[in-house]
Amino acid sequence: MVKGRAISMFVVAVVLGVGAAMVANQWIEARTLMPSKTDDMNKIVVAALDIPYGTKIEGAQIKLVEWPGGSEPKGAFTDPAEVEGKISKRELLPGEPVLADRISEHIGGSTLSAIVEPNKRAISVRVNDVVGVAGFLLPGNRVDVLATRKEKRRAITSTILENIKVLAVDQTASTDKDKPVVVRSVTLEMTPRETEQLVKAREEGTLQLTLRNPTEEQKPKVAEKPKKKTPVKVVRRRSYSSKVTVIRGTAVQTATVKQ
Repeated sequence: MVKGRAISMFVVAVVLGVGAAMVANQWIEARTLMPSKTDDMNKIVVAALDIPYGTKIEGAQIKLVEWPGGSEPKGAFTDPAEVEGKISKRELLPGEPVLADRISEHIGGSTLSAIVEPNKRAISVRVNDVVGVAGFLLPGNRVDVLATRKEKRRAITSTILENIKVLAVDQTASTDKDKPVVVRSVTLEMTPRETEQLVKAREEGTLQLTLRNPTEEQKPKVAEKPKKKTPVKVVRRRSYSSKVTVIRGTAVQTATVKQ
């Protein structure tokens, strides 16, 4: 009886051991066949250092880092050679992916010409501490342009251009300054039609720049000039008169009645 029970326990132990071995073997095979995390990673180009706005990108300023496959940002680069020599169209922070819409091709000439958007022009305006918003204008800011001209001994001011981008102040396009600096000129980016308006207004009078909030997307509403009141015409009614003859017995009387 005791011998039979021992044999049964041995058989059960063997079965359990074989089952455990099979489960362990399947788990090991599954782990072996699973792709590693490194197999799902791609490499993209990011900024290794702080790259200021309008700077020609050098090899030491960028690096390759691993990025989860399939989640790369649109316009990312996988080869540093495709980025070297390009011009940054905005400030790039360390670790930030370098994207196609944030850099520009540098064919030749100054770096400023490379950051001017297609179909746009760069034009410089002479400013002082008042026109230049007390020196608080920096590359990348947005401004409105006000023009003042004299008309019949009266000064008339109007907003002629809105949401204009500042490309450079004096001869620098760097945005690493945070303190007001009085400059002599400001370079603005605008369409050819807008440049004509600016030059015309500059010849007719004086210009003033107003600094915009960078989060403001819509154009500001300019107060409309009050409409002239249309004079009310008073139509006078013409009066007519007629004669009425009144006969009372033998008396005859004529009276004039106005209508």
